[in-house]
Amino acid sequence: MFTIGKKVNGKFEEVVERVKELLNSEGFGILCEIDVKKTLKEKIGVDFDKYVILGACSPKNAFEVLKANKSFGVLLPCNVVVYEMDGEVVVDAVKPTAFATEEIEENARDVEERLKKVIEAI
Repeated sequence: MFTIGKKVNGKFEEVVERVKELLNSEGFGILCEIDVKKTLKEKIGVDFDKYVILGACSPKNAFEVLKANKSFGVLLPCNVVVYEMDGEVVVDAVKPTAFATEEIEENARDVEERLKKVIEAI
């Protein structure tokens, strides 16, 4: 599996804000926020469930990973998604160790542990 996640109670918008707060408390900045529902409606005219992608980045970890190999930039930022499914809110985060090579494994484990804390706290 390549994600860490769970279903949570609460209103979608409140969960999104809480996830952002928790990411910040674990040292992640939000580089981008993509409202997938809005984007799909604007670009191709389709209706979709509430779905937000948060591009979370830990600058220290990102720097270390890019020093090891600049191609690892394709794995940055660490995406965290919040979406509605069957009337429930789901929070999923990428599982960095699923993509880690030996040269970035330590960084991947560090980031993953912090993302797990966010998911557990939500």
